[in-house]
Amino acid sequence: MQSSNHDSAFSVRLADPGVPSDGTGSGTLGKSFAMRRRNRHGRGLRGELMLPTHPGYRTRSDRFDDMVLDSAQRLHDIWGKTLDGVRFAVDEIPPQLEQLVADAQAAPMGSYTPATADEGPVITLYRRVVEQGCASREELQDLVHDVVVEHTAEMLGVAPETLDPVYRRRY
Repeated sequence: MQSSNHDSAFSVRLADPGVPSDGTGSGTLGKSFAMRRRNRHGRGLRGELMLPTHPGYRTRSDRFDDMVLDSAQRLHDIWGKTLDGVRFAVDEIPPQLEQLVADAQAAPMGSYTPATADEGPVITLYRRVVEQGCASREELQDLVHDVVVEHTAEMLGVAPETLDPVYRRRY
């Protein structure tokens, strides 16, 4: 997915766009009382405030993609041509997650894939892992930026603190 207001050198892609990112279809029967959107008399909020057909509707996945693009754009504004050709990708979960869980290892929040003869370097963030590491949206934005900075620093072979002055390890 390409954003029109950002530099064309950056792109964000979903690993499997055919898989729904939200758990729709569960209905209200399976939800707890606190999760329902109606009060006990049945006169509460009955649906979404913004319908998916309206222009302002954004999914969590879309907002996460925007956070990655904003962080990548910030680094590009600081470092310029050094980051040309770098792709930033978003996957739902890391590959081999079952094996990591079986080995009692922590799941990575992102990864760096070096450039090949066919394509440039790729920095991938794993959306579900990063989201679970945060309690609020502000923390999520900071953590996304930290993961982008750390893997970009790994790619360039520099310390993350020298790559972005506002970086501080939060996880």
